[in-house]
Amino acid sequence: MIRDILLTGADILGEGRSDILLSGGTIRALGADASREAKDPLRIDADGLIALPGLVDMHTHLRQPGQEDAETVETGTRAAAVGGYTAVHAMANTNPVADTASVVDQVWELGEEAGWVEVRPVGAVTEGLAGQHLAAMGAMASSRAQVRVFSDDGKCVADPVLMRRALEYVKTFGGVVAQHSQDPQLTDGAQMNESPLSGELGLAGWPAVAEEAIIARDILLAKHVGSRLHVCHLSTAGSVDLIRWGKRMGVNVTAEVTPHHLLLTEELAETYDPLYKVNPPLRTAEDVEAVREGLADGTIDVIGTDHAPHPLESKDCEWQAGSFGMTGLETALPILIETMVSTGRLTWADVARVMSTTPARIGRVASQGQGIVEGAPAHLTLVDPSVHRRVVPEQQWTRSTNSPYRGMELPGQVLYTFHRGQATVEAGTPIAKEDR
Repeated sequence: MIRDILLTGADILGEGRSDILLSGGTIRALGADASREAKDPLRIDADGLIALPGLVDMHTHLRQPGQEDAETVETGTRAAAVGGYTAVHAMANTNPVADTASVVDQVWELGEEAGWVEVRPVGAVTEGLAGQHLAAMGAMASSRAQVRVFSDDGKCVADPVLMRRALEYVKTFGGVVAQHSQDPQLTDGAQMNESPLSGELGLAGWPAVAEEAIIARDILLAKHVGSRLHVCHLSTAGSVDLIRWGKRMGVNVTAEVTPHHLLLTEELAETYDPLYKVNPPLRTAEDVEAVREGLADGTIDVIGTDHAPHPLESKDCEWQAGSFGMTGLETALPILIETMVSTGRLTWADVARVMSTTPARIGRVASQGQGIVEGAPAHLTLVDPSVHRRVVPEQQWTRSTNSPYRGMELPGQVLYTFHRGQATVEAGTPIAKEDR
C-alpha cells in the first residue's frame, strides 16, 4: 500500500499556494481538504516550490535495444525523472528498429520494469527506417505498448506517396505521424546551418529550405487526407510561419521546438566542437527569436527534448566525424525557464501546457497531462525556481556526457518528481526502485 503524501504550501502553477494530498496513486484532495483527509501522511514541505503536472516528452532517444553504450531505458528514464518527467516517447531508431509489435513491446516492458516514468514507444513509419515500405503500424497500435505516435526520426519520410499512405493509415486509430522534416537531397553531406558562417568555416551548409519544403508539403498532405501531422524539432523562422499558415487553414498540425533551438545559435560551430553538431543544425539568432515568438504565441505546441545521447568517441573527434545530437532531459526545464519564463514570455501555467498537457494530448497518453486537480493521476513535479546550477555533464544521470551546456549557469531545479503517486526523485536525487 502506497503511503499518503501531503505536500504543504506548494505554489500550484505559480498561481497560489495550496496543500496537495497524494493517495492511492491519485491527487485525492487540494487545499484545506488535503490536511483533513490525510491519514498518517508523509509530509513534504513544498513552501516556495512550483508544482507542475508531471512533464511529458514527445521526443526521447533511449537507444535500447542495440545502442546501450550510449543509453538504456533504465538510465534514460532515470535522467528523465530527474528532469521532472513522468512520461517519455521513445524514438524508433534503435537496433533493431522499433518497426514491429515485438520491439515496441520490449521497450515498453523495459520502461515498466525500470519504473521511473511511463515509456510510450514511438513506432517507425517505414520498415527499418528505409523509406521504402510502411511498417506494421496497425500491429504496433494494437500491441501492449498501444503505439499512437509514428516517426522515422533521424530520417525523413521523403517519399510523398508513402507519407500520404502513413497519414491515411494512422487516421484509422487516432494516431499521428511525427515527421523529421529534412529533404535528403538538399542536405546531402550537410554539416551546419547554411549561411555566410558555414562558408567561412568550410562546412557544408544545411539550408533552411530543406526543412521548410517538407513541412509545407506535409501540411498540404495532412489537409488533403484529414489526418494528424506533428512536426519534430522545427528550427527556422520560415518553419514557424508555415505552421501558422497550416493552422490558419484548419489543418490538424502540431509542432515542437527543442530547448537547444531556443537557446543556442550557429556561432558555436566556430569552435569545431561536435558537441554543437545537431540535426537540424543550430540556426541564426533571428531563427532563435522566431521560434521563441512561435512558442509564446502558441504556434509551436510543445517542447520536445530530442534527447540524443552518444558514447564519448562519437563526440570526442573532429567535427565532420562527429555524430549529430545532444542530451537534454535534465536541462530542458531550466532552459525553458531561462529563455521563456524569466523573460516573461511564458507563465508557469504555459510551462504546464507545453511540457505536459499538450504533449500528452498529442501522444494520446491518457494517464498523463491531466493537471493538478482532484482525481487526476498523481504525476507531479516540484521545482525550486530560485536555484541556479552549473551544468556538469559528468554529474548528470544520463549515461552520456554530450551536453552542449557544459559550464552554463541555468535557473531552476527539480527537487521532487512523483510518478503514479510515488516519489522517484527527492531533493534532486533519484530514488532507487527498492527504496521507494
